[in-house]
Amino acid sequence: MSKLGTHRSAWKVQRNLMVELPGMGKPGAMERRPYPSGQHGMARRKFSEYSLRLREKQKLIFNYGLREQQLRLFVSRAKKGQSSDWMTTLVGLLESRLDNVVFRLGFAASIPAARQLVLHGKIRVNGKKATIGSMIVPVGAEISLTSKASSSVAVQYSLGQPRLALPEWLSLSAGDSPVGKLKYVPPGDAVPFPFERRLVAEFYAQI
Repeated sequence: MSKLGTHRSAWKVQRNLMVELPGMGKPGAMERRPYPSGQHGMARRKFSEYSLRLREKQKLIFNYGLREQQLRLFVSRAKKGQSSDWMTTLVGLLESRLDNVVFRLGFAASIPAARQLVLHGKIRVNGKKATIGSMIVPVGAEISLTSKASSSVAVQYSLGQPRLALPEWLSLSAGDSPVGKLKYVPPGDAVPFPFERRLVAEFYAQI
């Protein structure tokens, strides 16, 4: 699929969900058409309780670039944690994924682009090559780029115009070879778009 086709698809997804999902890449999905895609996008829609829960879950799926089974595994892992507030644990896991951390540090313009950096061996975690985008970055870990990746046009552009502001749970050194650090586990409100935690919790209540 061409880049243009990919962008159109991403914009359609975001319009259908009525929310901008930063992890998908370029902004602007809701600027020209702030309504769901389709011939009758402006028409009022009535959603069942299930549909509302599904939409909220889909926001997580598309923003983080997950498959349904992957999200279910994260939900199961979150529920097995010591905290009774498993939704906060889930958010912490999703935001601590290496591909997301690379994106949130501004090393890439989207989570898919960040995942490509990881897969191609361009990312170091505590000085060691990491090639699994879904790995959970431990607190205190330092994330850096290879020298070749640091000087690439795409990375320099992304660092110069990050999609999102740097969150408080991350730090980033200045210089030609920036180094990021995960200061603490991302909190429950770390998700960079509006979503209803309750509806996601209800969707996965039986897991």
